[in-house]
Amino acid sequence: MSNRNNVAPRHIVLAFSGGLDTSVALVWLKERYRCRLTAFIADLGQGEELDVAARKAEKLGADEVRVVDLREEFARDYAFPMYRADALYEGQYLMGSSIGRPLIAAAQLRIAEEVGADAVAHGATGKGNDQIRFEMTFAALRPDITVISPWREWEFASRTDLLAFAGRNGIELDLSSGERPYSIDSNLLHTSYEGEVLEDPALPAPAGLLFRVNDVADTPAEPETVEIHFQSGNPVGVNGTPLSATGVLETLDAIGRRHGIGRLDIVENRIFGMKTRNIYEAPSGALLWHAHRAVQSLVLDPEVAQLKEELMPRYAALVYRGLWFAPERLMLQAAIDFSQQDVTGDAVLRVHHGGVQVVGRRSPHSRYDVAFATFEADDVFDQRDSSGWLRVSTVRFRAGRRAGAVDR
Repeated sequence: MSNRNNVAPRHIVLAFSGGLDTSVALVWLKERYRCRLTAFIADLGQGEELDVAARKAEKLGADEVRVVDLREEFARDYAFPMYRADALYEGQYLMGSSIGRPLIAAAQLRIAEEVGADAVAHGATGKGNDQIRFEMTFAALRPDITVISPWREWEFASRTDLLAFAGRNGIELDLSSGERPYSIDSNLLHTSYEGEVLEDPALPAPAGLLFRVNDVADTPAEPETVEIHFQSGNPVGVNGTPLSATGVLETLDAIGRRHGIGRLDIVENRIFGMKTRNIYEAPSGALLWHAHRAVQSLVLDPEVAQLKEELMPRYAALVYRGLWFAPERLMLQAAIDFSQQDVTGDAVLRVHHGGVQVVGRRSPHSRYDVAFATFEADDVFDQRDSSGWLRVSTVRFRAGRRAGAVDR
């Protein structure tokens, strides 16, 4: 699978973003292997930077540049299944980057097939998570292809070395901020920031560094209400308007941006065991997470709901570790999707000054029954029946006392 045997490739497809790492990788790969190179740029909703990246790849010597619109596939086939699971890594992170990498890698293999390439390459570092996500996907879908990871092969040891190489080779970088570049990843779901000025977790992010959502101080004075419509666990419309999967994310992103929703500053545990400080802005994801759980709460059988909560951390860890195409993730997805068949309905959220509050939910499949829930007199639940249930359920405590068990 890897290029450890130094097999000379004939044609490489490089996953290219236009940032420092992949720009240096493109030039280095051309110098090192002197073969045909296709720069593959995945459109996951980054916006204007795609055209800039395409022009840059051509200027740096790519023989061909392929820009592929993956936005709808990303939303429908990757983001939404993950949201049906309510997945949060370490109870916080909505995994906007984690879920994008398997799709990029899978699409990269499709491009390799189309152009007849015998090798794929990525710009992920040798100590980060993304190399694992790329290469787990390559292994699951096409284990015979040669994989080149420049960060594990070249002589450079740091981004300082990359900057020096870029200077020597005329690789243009956006250093308009006056700071060394830090790592940014953007797509329909989120923007992530890490490295450089953010590496000290004791310090807040410098003013002006984050750009996806408004600071709370700059959000509207009045709250806004948003209604999200679900069909079998998937969001299908906002405020009464049916939307495509991409349209849902774009609409909610705009609402969340306006009200400062979804900003998260955390220290997380990477796959290799080191801790890293990351800042994420995920306005659409934060709104969907709350809304989905609101509709779901009406519908799921109580034991199914509990089991789903227990499965979620395992599912989230699989996504984070790049195991999207692994059989265990597919097995869990089947169980999750079984639970979502009746998760149809609407959730009403109030967003204000960075906060999200569920203020209403309804579903045609709701199990909520006022006759059972009321504290007033009813004719469906005999409160005396609880005595028998409690007596049976506490047998073990009474048995322990008789056996002389010691309280701890």
